[in-house]
Order: sequence, then C-alpha cells, then structure tokens
Amino acid sequence: MAGEYNGGPREASPEIAAASPPRSLAQCLERGPLVLDGATGTELERRGVRSSLPLWSSHALLEAQEQVRAVHAAYVRAGARALTAATFRTQRRVLQRAGVRESPQALTERAVRLAREAAREASSEKIFVLGSAPPLEDCYRPDLTPAAPELAREHGDHARNLVRAGVDAVLAETHPSVREAVAAARAAREAGTSVLVSFVCWHGERLLSGEPLGDAIAALQPFEPLAVGVNCLPPSNVAACLPALQAAGRFLVYANLGKPDATTGFRHSEACSPETFAAHAGRWLDAGAGLVGGCCGTTPAHLAAVAQLVAQRQALGS
Repeated sequence: MAGEYNGGPREASPEIAAASPPRSLAQCLERGPLVLDGATGTELERRGVRSSLPLWSSHALLEAQEQVRAVHAAYVRAGARALTAATFRTQRRVLQRAGVRESPQALTERAVRLAREAAREASSEKIFVLGSAPPLEDCYRPDLTPAAPELAREHGDHARNLVRAGVDAVLAETHPSVREAVAAARAAREAGTSVLVSFVCWHGERLLSGEPLGDAIAALQPFEPLAVGVNCLPPSNVAACLPALQAAGRFLVYANLGKPDATTGFRHSEACSPETFAAHAGRWLDAGAGLVGGCCGTTPAHLAAVAQLVAQRQALGS
C-alpha cells in the first residue's frame, strides 16, 4: 500500500525536529534565551499577603495558596517560560524556627504543585518549574553559613524533597558564598536532577563573602550546572559580573529592584520601570545570557517587557 511504513522508527526531518517542543530544560536552553519569571515574595507582598521573615513566601503556602497560583500564572501570561516554585523557605530549619508544624516535604510539594497548576492554567506551552534552593540561613550573611555536615544533610533533604515534588531542575539561588553553593549543587546532583546556580554580588564581581565570582563558577564545574549566574543584585552591578559570566559559558541573570528587610519586608534600592528593566536585560542578552528574569521588586509588567524584547529578537533571528 502506498505510503505504508513497515520499518523501524522514523527520524524526524530537521524542520519537524526544530518545531517540536523541547522535552527538557537542557534542550530548551540549546534553542536560545529563556525568560525566567520575576519576584514571588515581593509580588505576594504587593498583593497584600504577608511575607515577613523568616518564612518569606512560605506564609502564602500556608495562608494564601490561590495568591501563589495567581502570581505564577501572571508571570506565565507575561511571557515567562520558567517558574521558580515558592520553595525558598520550605526547609526544616526555617519551619522549625517559625514554629510551623507542617512537614518540609509536604510544603515543598504544595509549592511545586501550585506552580504546575498555574502553568497549565495560563499556557498550553511547555513551562518549566524550578525548585528554589537558597542558603539555609541568610542570603546576605555569608558569616552565618552552617558547618559542612549541616550543609550536606539539610541541602540533601531539600534537594530530595524537590525531586520528589517533580521539579525540572534545582535552582540554587542567591548564594553569598562558594562553600554553600557547592553544597547545594552537590545535593541536587546526588538527588538525581540538573542544577542551575546563582550568586549574590552587590559590589563589583565579588560575592558577599569576598570571593571572586570567577573562582565561584570554577568550583561548580564538577557538578556540570546547566547555567551559572547572578541574582538579587542591583541592575547597575550586573556589568561588573559579565566578564566572569561570559567566560563560564551559558549564564543567567535576574536582578532585583531592592532586597528584603526584616522590619518593612522590602526595601527598594533602584527605581526601574519595565521599559528600563528590559533595556538592562537587553545588555545581558547582548553579552550572551541564556536565561534572564527578575528578582525582588520586579513584577509581571517588568517580565512582560523582557519577554517582548526576547520575542522581538527571536523574530529577527538575532
């Protein structure tokens, strides 16, 4: 019969292969820049949900799940193609400190489920869900970094919870020291998933610990991260970090417009309209960034401007 096929599996033509959706985050990153989401904690706060420390965005997992889902969905509609689940503070250490009885595994699974539900609600496209793996103590206090056995045990627990919850990769983010970032990356790989790692550099290209960004990136190479980068730093400081990031290969940048404050919840550091933020992102893309997004203080409007820029560049083939 004409057209009948009795052989083995067909190979897709180059045109069909190029058009088929990527099945993994690694495949997606091979195709061009990926738009990350923006802030979750400060966006929840902007919507009236309490987000005081130490729980930060985990308050909403306990008290305002619909708002968490709504924030994620707003970023997807804005054009983000990767969401970071609200697992920034679902580790046992933080929950015990805050007197929360719910288990870290249950809260982590809830955060990932809400991100998945939002993605399905807001888009028919493939939306990746990353699991946040931040420092166990304070992102801005490298001097509080726990000892090696605690890092291994607690980052291991968190990474396994994220993998059980079904994340596409672990995002070890907002790390101020090499030691803890390495522990988080090792934990993710031992749990059986890919990892992306991002550092905080507020003044020049040095981490808050004083370690050079280039040295930090080199220390991660044994764990084969999908990307390395910087986050939760002012847009004005990204330029100082670009040489080290470019030398690393694929990198990510998601700057903030301020940082958490123990008293007020958030403190602005740089006023930045969506258009201005997208202009910053354009410079990161020009330098070769493979992932761009926003951190504290950014909103769906900021990410919509970034997504529009990325779409325009892709349409022009640049």
